[in-house]
Amino acid sequence: MAEWNAYYQNEDEDEEQEEGEQSGGDYKVTGRDSLVFLVDASKEMFIKGEDGEPSNFDMTMQVVRSVYTSKIISSHRDLVALVFYGTEQSKNPRNSFKYVYVYHDLDEPGAKRVQEVDALRGEKGARLAAETMGSGETSLGDALWCCANLYSDIKLRLSHKRLMIFTCRDEPHRGDSAKDRQARTKASDLKETGVIIDLMHLMKPGGFDVAPFFRDIVSQPEDESELGLHLEPCDKLEDLQKRVRAKEQKKRAMARLNLCLGEGINVAVGIYATAVTARKPAAIRLYRETNEPVRSKTRTFHMQTGSLLLPSEIKKAQTYGKKQIVMERDEVDSIKKFQDPGLYLIGFKPMEKLKTHHHIRPAVFLYPEEGEVKGSACLFSALLMKCSERNVFALCRCVSRRNYPPRFVALVPQREEVDEGKVQFTPPGFNVIYLPYADDLRTLDPPQCPSASQIQVDKMKEIVSKLRFKYRSEAFENPVIQQHYRNLEALALDMMAPEDTEDLIMPKVDQINHRLGPLAEEFKDLVYPAGYNPESKSVAKRKTAIVGGVAEKKPKAEVPEDELRAHVQNGTLGKLTVPVLKEACKQFGVRTTGTKKQELIDALTTRLAA
Repeated sequence: MAEWNAYYQNEDEDEEQEEGEQSGGDYKVTGRDSLVFLVDASKEMFIKGEDGEPSNFDMTMQVVRSVYTSKIISSHRDLVALVFYGTEQSKNPRNSFKYVYVYHDLDEPGAKRVQEVDALRGEKGARLAAETMGSGETSLGDALWCCANLYSDIKLRLSHKRLMIFTCRDEPHRGDSAKDRQARTKASDLKETGVIIDLMHLMKPGGFDVAPFFRDIVSQPEDESELGLHLEPCDKLEDLQKRVRAKEQKKRAMARLNLCLGEGINVAVGIYATAVTARKPAAIRLYRETNEPVRSKTRTFHMQTGSLLLPSEIKKAQTYGKKQIVMERDEVDSIKKFQDPGLYLIGFKPMEKLKTHHHIRPAVFLYPEEGEVKGSACLFSALLMKCSERNVFALCRCVSRRNYPPRFVALVPQREEVDEGKVQFTPPGFNVIYLPYADDLRTLDPPQCPSASQIQVDKMKEIVSKLRFKYRSEAFENPVIQQHYRNLEALALDMMAPEDTEDLIMPKVDQINHRLGPLAEEFKDLVYPAGYNPESKSVAKRKTAIVGGVAEKKPKAEVPEDELRAHVQNGTLGKLTVPVLKEACKQFGVRTTGTKKQELIDALTTRLAA
């Protein structure tokens, strides 16, 4: 029989797992995600912008490359394809479609594909694209049909299928109604098979109008969590990367629960992790003969007979009163179970009641799940609006998973915010703040230090106001992890050396000094005494004087006999240094073989006390 703790993890470990995993709970993701880049290869895409800005084709290739590398790092099992339309040359399965060039089939991304995309970047890449594919007539319907065949040829189970169209032409067929009708038909067929079509339209002279043609091509948002079609085209690489990143990342819930607002009133919600700590991937053990991953398998055997034990034959026990209380597993599960998973509303509190020190672990995000319970989005939106208007938070009891202990949480309302490019950077919903229990808080005894004067406090306030800036978590990257992936990228792509990584955590000293001006020196004058330099090094040891080319010896440290006897009587010989004690032993003829301070003190005490 095994102890209880040997089979059940600690609550803290489970909570850490809950924070990091996005596919936990009762919701399991089956299948792989797939993404197809459908890129316009017309001549308009290769026109450079003003002031030497990259062309639309070059920006698209940089985005494709960044998605390839991020997929390799985060989800290497996802499938990605790259298809060009409007080309002069044709290359696709069975060459069934003209003016369509399949550059990469739907497959897992790898180092070779990243190198091939790199070859299409810059001026050399534009020349290579012109030589390899060229620019010809356009038939978006054939391109969509070709992409549909790519999906149908895949025998793997796909959980999420998405197609992104990159173009700077709002009328690709130049008014040809037959080709427009064919493209709309093929787009409708793709949508019926579960493929989500997105448009990443780029800037062109005169503006890009999505209404005439592409409004019927792209997919409508699956739910309110999906971002719809942006009306403004992208003219910068950063904007294009933001839009692609927001579209290609599938939002997966950590858990799906019911928010009980009262008897018989339930709202289906999903819990999402908005920010997860980035860590280095764990090492994978490989078998040295075949270089394949090694999987560990645990089996339990009887200690006396050596027979294999089945899970039903293993009992759990808890020692209590020097006796082992044996329990079945279902009994242990029933003891651990407090309530079914869900959120249960207790009441509402003003936001002033929520303090900073109540934040004891990373918060999660709450969003409605309309597919689970009809009307959840409407009721959730009404609750969010009222909580935001009245500046209150909802106090709830939360049981996130089965056999989890209950936690009290605060649902803090959050309104939607969009940037200048109409890209959502703050979604609407509730931030779930886990509240502490009484034993989570402790009282500290701060050390007693002298208090600063009001003049010093005012001067420091000026310094803080000068150095204040708007904090953005995405502006600071972990330099260790960045360097780790740069090294892996250089190794995989056969680069001579990895790219330099800028440490964004290091303070910008020049900029800080420019902002502060004389404030730093004024604060030093107020705090430190005159002539004190806190940045100076400690006083160096005085060098031995050289007399006539020979180092001058230090004078011997001699202590009078009366002073030594006084030290012995008072028991203060320990205040003398080891060289002084050694010299005193020589002075009184005390023989000692030890060099430790206590041995010298004992020898002198015995000699002088005699």
